[in-house]
Amino acid sequence: MSTQEESGAAPAADTHSPDAVVVGAGTAGCYAAATIARADYEVVIVERKSEDEAGHIACGDALKGASAFPEAIPREQIEPAFTNTGVDHGRFEIPQEDTVLEIPVPGELAVIDRWEYGKRIIEGAQDAGAEIHYNTVVQDVTQADDNKGTVTGVEATQNGDPQTYEAEVVIDAAGSLSVLQDKVDFSNSTFDTNVDYSHFCSAYREIVTVEEPVPWDDALVFKPTERAAGYLWYFPRTDTEINAGLGFQMTEEPMQLVDDLKRDLEARPEFENAEVDDKLGAALPTRRPYDSAVHPGYVAIGDAAGHVNPTTGGGIAGAAYAGKYAAEAIVEGIEDGDLSEKALWEYNERVMDHFGARYAALDVYNILSTAIDVDDLMSLLAVMPGEKLAEALYSGSTSIGPKLALESLYKSYGHWGTILNLYQTKRRADDLLELYEAYPDHPAALEHWQERRDDLMDAVYETTGAEPKY
Repeated sequence: MSTQEESGAAPAADTHSPDAVVVGAGTAGCYAAATIARADYEVVIVERKSEDEAGHIACGDALKGASAFPEAIPREQIEPAFTNTGVDHGRFEIPQEDTVLEIPVPGELAVIDRWEYGKRIIEGAQDAGAEIHYNTVVQDVTQADDNKGTVTGVEATQNGDPQTYEAEVVIDAAGSLSVLQDKVDFSNSTFDTNVDYSHFCSAYREIVTVEEPVPWDDALVFKPTERAAGYLWYFPRTDTEINAGLGFQMTEEPMQLVDDLKRDLEARPEFENAEVDDKLGAALPTRRPYDSAVHPGYVAIGDAAGHVNPTTGGGIAGAAYAGKYAAEAIVEGIEDGDLSEKALWEYNERVMDHFGARYAALDVYNILSTAIDVDDLMSLLAVMPGEKLAEALYSGSTSIGPKLALESLYKSYGHWGTILNLYQTKRRADDLLELYEAYPDHPAALEHWQERRDDLMDAVYETTGAEPKY
C-alpha cells in the first residue's frame, strides 16, 4: 500500500497543458477545436459522456444552411448523417382554425440523424488534430490572481480521478445554462451575466418509426401546444422515421412533456402502431445572444452563449460558425500573446454581424408571444401570407405591400387589435435590428450601446404589454 493510500490523501491530479481546452464535444466545441488544431495549436476537448454516448444530444434534427458550414470539418465528413435533404418548407398545423399553412423556408434544409452527426463532427475534430478526453466532468474553473480575473484552466474528474487542465484559453461549449459560468468571476469584464432560467425552453423528443410513409416527408411540421406557450414538432428523418418532440418556455406553467407528446401521437392516424426508438430531453436558449461572450482567457460559444434562433430553436449552423469565429480570434490572440477581453472582442462582432443581430430582433416576437392570446394569434396567422411569415421567422423583419395588407385586413376582421400590436412590434424589432447592426467594436463602448438597447427594449415591453424579460 502506498503512503498516499495509507494516509487517506486524495490522489494527485493528472495535469494537461494544451494551448486551448474546449468543454463540450457538441457542434460549437468540435468546430472550435478543429479550427484551432488546423492552425497547429494543441487543443483538448473534455467531454462528460463516454465515447459510445458522445454526440447523443436531444435535438429536433432540422438543419438550415447546411450548404455553407465552416471548412474546418469538411462537409463530406458530415453528409452521411443527412437523412432527408428533400425537406423544403414548413407545415404549420393550426387546430383552432382547422387549417394548415404551408410556409416556404429560405436556404438549404435537411433533417439529420443527430447522433450520427455528433459522432462525425467528433471524428472531424480528431482528424484535424484535436484530442478528446471522454468521461471527463468539469468541477471548477481556475483564474489568475490578477486584476483581470484571467481564466487559466479547469479542474475536472475523469472516471472519478482528478484532472487539471492548464491552458491559454478555455472555450465554454458546455451547452445551455453552462455550469462553467457559475464558477467564473466575471466582475472584471463585460461578459453577459444577465442570464436566467426563464430565458430557456424545456424540450423533449422521441425518434418514432411508423409503418407507412408519412404524406409530409418534405416538410417540417409545427403545431401549437394546448396548454402552454410552446409547440410540437414532427421532423421527418425519412418518410418512416420521425423526430417528434415538443417544448415550452420556462416562464410558463410546466407541461407534462412525455404525456403531452404521447397524447398527440396517439391522436394522429399516421402514428398508429408506431415504435419509439429513442427518448431524450434538454434545455435550449430562447433568448437574444449574449451581449458579450468573452472574458480574459475565456470564450463561450453555441448554446452556452445563446446562439440559437429564439423563434425556431435552430442552433446547429450558428454554433458551427460561433466555434469558427471564436477559434480564429483565439489563434490570433495566441500568436500575438494577447488573450485579453479586447483581443477576443472581434469574435463578438462577427457573431452579431452574421446572425446575432437577427436573433435579437426575432426575440422581440418571443416576448410578444408571452402577452398575446395564443388562439387569437393562431387565428390571425391562418390568414397571413405564408412567404411573409417565413421572412419574419428567419430574418427578424418583413414587409407587406398595400395589396397584401388590404387582403389580410379583410380576411382578419375581428383581429385588427392583434394586427396593430404585431405591426407596432415589427417596428420595434426593426429598430432593435438596426442598433445591433451598430454593435460596438471594443468593450469600452458596450455600456453606452447597452443603454440604448435597453431603452429600445422598454419600448418593446410597452408596445407588447409583456413583462420585462431581461
